[in-house]
Amino acid sequence: MENLVNIFVKSIFIDNMIFAYFLGMCSYLAVSKTVKTSTGLGLAVIFVLGFTLPIDYLLENYILKEGALTWLSPTLADVDLSFLSFIMFIAVIASMVQLVEMVVEKFSPSLYNSLGIFLPLIAVNCAILGGSLFMQEREYTSIVEATAFGLGSGVGWFLAIVGIAAIREKIRYSNVPAPLRGLGITFIITGLMGIAFMSFMGIKL
Repeated sequence: MENLVNIFVKSIFIDNMIFAYFLGMCSYLAVSKTVKTSTGLGLAVIFVLGFTLPIDYLLENYILKEGALTWLSPTLADVDLSFLSFIMFIAVIASMVQLVEMVVEKFSPSLYNSLGIFLPLIAVNCAILGGSLFMQEREYTSIVEATAFGLGSGVGWFLAIVGIAAIREKIRYSNVPAPLRGLGITFIITGLMGIAFMSFMGIKL
């Protein structure tokens, strides 16, 4: 249990997708103009990461990895389908994003319209694919660990986009120099938030 908490907390604060790896920056910058739309997109990212990582874990360990098909037959011990990882991971992500898109359109049309093209673009959000590839690289030993990492990564991305959206709403009333208005000041604030999150690296997990 302690290991799961460590993975969850570390993926939120220390290995934050935005501030540690700068993954998913396109939608992070484009959608973070208001807290409402940022919250909607952040929750969608948590959902997609929380479901795709355990599915990708099962794919990796029971179909794609060398020797993974031995549960079907011992004669398949030498079969290695790991070259299909990218295609399979993206297919799972696209399926989950399509499900999210249908749910949001059904229950919150205003949020669906606010998010616009960036909702279906979660399918090509590098933070989502990055989560699956990090899971693959770190070789988590169970589907529960993979799920904890996925949910933690989603929560970390959610905190990042909601945090920057809240700041951007406030700085509208500030006297920002004209050349820095818009993305300029957003990049500066993102860098400062990244430095702030680096302080969590001192936590021993």
